Formats: sequence, structure tokens, C-alpha cells
Amino acid sequence: MKTRLAKFIADCGIASRRDAEKLIASGVVSVDGNIVDTPVFFVDEQSKVYIRGKEIKKNQDIKLYMFHKPLNTMTTAYDPQHRKTIYDVLDKQYKNLKYIGRLDYKTTGLLLLTNNGDLARKMSLPQNHIPRTYIATVDKYNDDGLNKARQGVCIDGINYRPMKIEIIDRHNLRITVTEGKKNEIRIVLKYIGSPVAALHRISYGQIQLGNLPVGKILEIDKKTIDLVLKNF
Repeated sequence: MKTRLAKFIADCGIASRRDAEKLIASGVVSVDGNIVDTPVFFVDEQSKVYIRGKEIKKNQDIKLYMFHKPLNTMTTAYDPQHRKTIYDVLDKQYKNLKYIGRLDYKTTGLLLLTNNGDLARKMSLPQNHIPRTYIATVDKYNDDGLNKARQGVCIDGINYRPMKIEIIDRHNLRITVTEGKKNEIRIVLKYIGSPVAALHRISYGQIQLGNLPVGKILEIDKKTIDLVLKNF
């Protein structure tokens, strides 16, 4: 089975697919002894891929980590506005990990990272319906608005799936979504008259943030990874 070269590089944990394309364009990638400088190139199981003369291989041992994302950090490897990114917070040994989905600049909490590009893609796909649970802090809410969000809404032509919403107290709601549209909780809550003041993710599928300190990363045990893989 053939795979795009950039995807193969990403799956090896070397770089994101976009950064892999930049590596290819720079002329430092070779396949079976020949320099490749176009991203429109495919490799298979027999191909030998080198970056700057060093052979790279897919990770056989899948690693999965939970990271407590701090406030005011971008979920990206590079921000054109030069804001702090998660990789500025993480130790150097974790720089090649791929994030699974995104948390926006102002959202804190559980962010999953992995060395396996295929796992990152599968866990991010909306059609896999993986539940993500957040604590949303709002100034106000009312039953009519919450019930609209619970039933699903259409905003500016975009359909948002029903959300599971539980009331914690006067200002905090526990919200579970399964789609992962960009900024969906912020958009929907603003639409129903309850704009978000703070948003914090506490779980992703069966993985719970627990009491992991802000800015810290923790490797997830193999048993839990096996449970995650059973979903695909």
C-alpha cells in the first residue's frame, strides 16, 4: 500500500505533514538513494526514506500522552503572530509529538499528544464520535437556551450536533460534544445568550485529565492505549 511521502514522514513522528512538505521541498529527503523535492511522491513498505542521510522508520510502539494545556498557548508548532505555543511549554523530548485535535488559545485542560500520525487522525475524525467533556464558565444561562443547545442548532448555515449539558452551579456547566467543530462550544453558547468566560477540557474519550498540574505531561499506560485502539 502506497503512502504520500509527507504523510510517511509525519507518521514517523519527525514533523507535522505541513512541515514534512517543507523538508521535502528543501531537498534534504531522499528515497532509495534519490533526492525527492516534490510532495507528490509515494512510498511503500519496501521504500527506504532518509532525512539528511539518516534513515527514518514508522513508530512501531505507539505512545500516547496527556498534557495539561495552559491558558494563552496556541495548539500549533508555529504561530505567525508569535504567540506562545504548546511546544514552547513542552520539554524538548516531546517536540515531535502530534497533537490530537486542538484547544484554542484561551481554552485550557486536556490535550492528547502521540507519536503516531494515524492514531492522531483517527481520534480527531468527527465521524468517530469520540466524546470530549468541558467545564464552561458563563455569566448566565437559562433553561430555554440550554435546551436549544441540547437539541442541536444551526448557526450561519452550520449545523451543530446536540450537546450534553449538565448544570454544576450558577456559573459552570459540564458540556460533552462528539463532533469537534472549531470553537463549537463558544459559538453555540454565545448563540443561546451564554457567552463563555472560561473553557476547560477535562476528558477526551475514556481519558481523564484528573489532577495533572498545568503545563505537565504524562504518558498514558499501554492498557489504556489498547482500549483506545479498540474504537477503530
